Amino acid sequence: MITSKPKGTYLFLSLILFTSFIIACKEEEKVVVPMEYTIEQLYNTVDIFGADFNADETKVLIGTNKSGIYNVGELSLSDTSITMLTQSDKDSYWASGYVPGTNQFIYDADQGGDENAHLYVQTIGDTVAKDITPWPGSANSFYGWSLDEQSAYISSNKRDARFFDLYKLNMATYENELIYQNDSSLDVSGLSHSERYLALSKTITTDKNELYLYDRQSKSTTRLSNDNEASWQAMEFEKNDSILYYTTNDGGEFNYLVKYNINSGAAEKILEDKWDIVGMSLSRNENYHTVFINEDGKNKVLLFDHKTNKPIDFPEIKDADVLSVQISKSEKNMLLSVGSSTSPRNLYSYNFETKALKKLTNSLNAEVNENDLVSAEVVRFKSFDGLEIPAIYYKPKQASKKNQVGALVYVHGGPGGQTRIGYSNSIQYLVNHGYAVLAVNNRGSSGYGKTFYKLDNKDHSNGDLKDCIWGKKWLQEQEYIDSSAIGIYGGSYGGCMVLGALAFHPEEFKVGVNLFGVANWLRTLKSIPPYWESFRKALYDELGDPYTSDSIRLRAISPLFNYEKINKPLIVFQGANDVRVLQAESDEIVEGVKKNGVPVEYVLYPDEGHGFVKKENQITTAKKTLEFLDKYLKPKEEHKG
Repeated sequence: MITSKPKGTYLFLSLILFTSFIIACKEEEKVVVPMEYTIEQLYNTVDIFGADFNADETKVLIGTNKSGIYNVGELSLSDTSITMLTQSDKDSYWASGYVPGTNQFIYDADQGGDENAHLYVQTIGDTVAKDITPWPGSANSFYGWSLDEQSAYISSNKRDARFFDLYKLNMATYENELIYQNDSSLDVSGLSHSERYLALSKTITTDKNELYLYDRQSKSTTRLSNDNEASWQAMEFEKNDSILYYTTNDGGEFNYLVKYNINSGAAEKILEDKWDIVGMSLSRNENYHTVFINEDGKNKVLLFDHKTNKPIDFPEIKDADVLSVQISKSEKNMLLSVGSSTSPRNLYSYNFETKALKKLTNSLNAEVNENDLVSAEVVRFKSFDGLEIPAIYYKPKQASKKNQVGALVYVHGGPGGQTRIGYSNSIQYLVNHGYAVLAVNNRGSSGYGKTFYKLDNKDHSNGDLKDCIWGKKWLQEQEYIDSSAIGIYGGSYGGCMVLGALAFHPEEFKVGVNLFGVANWLRTLKSIPPYWESFRKALYDELGDPYTSDSIRLRAISPLFNYEKINKPLIVFQGANDVRVLQAESDEIVEGVKKNGVPVEYVLYPDEGHGFVKKENQITTAKKTLEFLDKYLKPKEEHKG
């Protein structure tokens, strides 16, 4: 039996439903309009990193670009004040560490981005620096201190431009001793404290290498790797000369941590995760060790009591991505570098005894409200063949169905790179001004297992490029995106993808933003810097050998030889001193596309190499990019409001 309800009840329910509908609609239409920031405000943000604790652990040697270019400074742990130690206004100076037992420090610098870095020693309070690697045309890097701290280890290609040897440099006399001579692309990846053992790595392909243990005393070499398709990376030697830690993905998709007994030859898997273990380091007295895991584009850090291998609670910082960890010599203090997608990295100190965590820096410009910036999120979409593709996504706060925005597919460098969750002034600037950014980790990207990593081998500008196109299709499905206003943006390999998208799929993207992108694979692969010799054959294996029949395919996938198909606006940025992607690449693609009658803008920096490190040039790049997008990509007015 159905009992009818009073008429008033129906009216009451109808009013509730109607009111709920109105509220829901209003909530749907509600748009958060963030404060819009100038590029100068965002770039008033400071990048800072910690290099070393001083002897009494009251100060930290830092590197910062506060002046507009990277210089070396000293941060007081007590009052967080910073004293700058160098004042370069031309080339970046990168802090390496204090010279033990002195009031000196080491930094490295190249000339205008030419990548031939030299090491310099300078006394605190002085302005004169000494080049301790005064070898013309050489590239050099600091490799650490000897056990007695009287000498520095230096990696240098001064003997042969193709190979990096390992030297021991006496810091009192600056005389150097050859520790290991590399004649066969066996690169030093680890040195025991006694100098008896060396871990040596040989690159076979971009996803396979060999790992060896060399005994300097017996002159014998032990192969630790096998013939399987796997990667192997040395991590740490224990002081007792009996244990080496390394990672490998042999027999699995992701890197796990192995403890190798040098005396017995036994290898024991001691830690694995569902993601890559990408780093492990031991504290000086071996009371602690840390492990870094690349968890879906963000770091997970684990801290252990080294003697028991039991986990120790790591200091908790909300919504943080711990970028680096340094444990002091006394092992009483720890320096953390911490960032997020809405905050550049800041430094924190942590005391193991008191458990006190102290924030030492505030890198974000005080004029910028972090709540106006956009938190990145991990999304996934299906590509043309059903493969799931991960991406890092930034959605503008002002975007809605009633206020559609334009978007960019962002492509990382590589091949084999990965876009990770982290702070980017340039991305936040574009998102703040109303452009969604989808950073696609296309097939071939690292961090998602070795099968995924190998999927683009000898298939570049095909599957990897289609992943970007299907990323565009995912953007088009979002109701707050103007489907007709989607461009593509990338640098280096990503820049090549930009040019490839415009040349091989000319109707997919409305505009392209290319930062020092490869235009001619034949030239790029033939002009590889000599010190990439150990990696050159691996690149040829993945991309193709330009001196063989592979050249036919390499020419076919080079945007330069297909420039006549490009019919969408393009902007190109290039460093004149780039040794990886030569200026000629950008010069020629710009010249070619102009012949098509297509709008082309070109910005050339005479004082930059591969990647722009000067704030002035970063600002120019971001500002000109936004102006270009506003002119050629901005959604139609009928999609606004």
